[in-house]
Amino acid sequence: MPAAQGQCPLDAAQMEATIERLAQDIVSGLRPNEAFVLVGIRSRGLPLAERLALLMREITGGPAPVGALDITLYRDDLTEKAGTPIVRPTEIPFTLKDRTVILVDDVLYTGRTARAALDALLDHGRPTRVLLAILIDRGGRELPIQADFTGLGVKVEAHERVSVKIQELDGEDGVFIEGRE
Repeated sequence: MPAAQGQCPLDAAQMEATIERLAQDIVSGLRPNEAFVLVGIRSRGLPLAERLALLMREITGGPAPVGALDITLYRDDLTEKAGTPIVRPTEIPFTLKDRTVILVDDVLYTGRTARAALDALLDHGRPTRVLLAILIDRGGRELPIQADFTGLGVKVEAHERVSVKIQELDGEDGVFIEGRE
């Protein structure tokens, strides 16, 4: 059933609980003694990756390094976007070799962002494997890409968008369904 306009699928408390469960799911999905890193897709994937890393450190007692990935120049719709793209730094201060990369983003929709992230990531090395962790899966894929770990699946109409608010960037936490402008 479609989400109602203005609906809030996750308030701040529910979002925190969802992120905690997502961290547990990721740890459970790793192989014993598997070396992993988290790489957040800018912009909202990065603070989510940092939150997940804190929780995963508590669960495992081990390291959970975090990097940031900017995919702006890897997007296949770059020429369709108006104006000059804003490119932010990619910061991956560790090797990807012999590690599992947990790629983190806020919303999975068409799959194009994840595809661009894979292209950008592979320019920085060859990990053992890449897993995709998503806070919200809204469906509507255009490419054969699925998340390995999902916080919440929501159904929304094509004319609606899922807006994730992150305390670190927006001053509040929550997930909202809004009309496209």
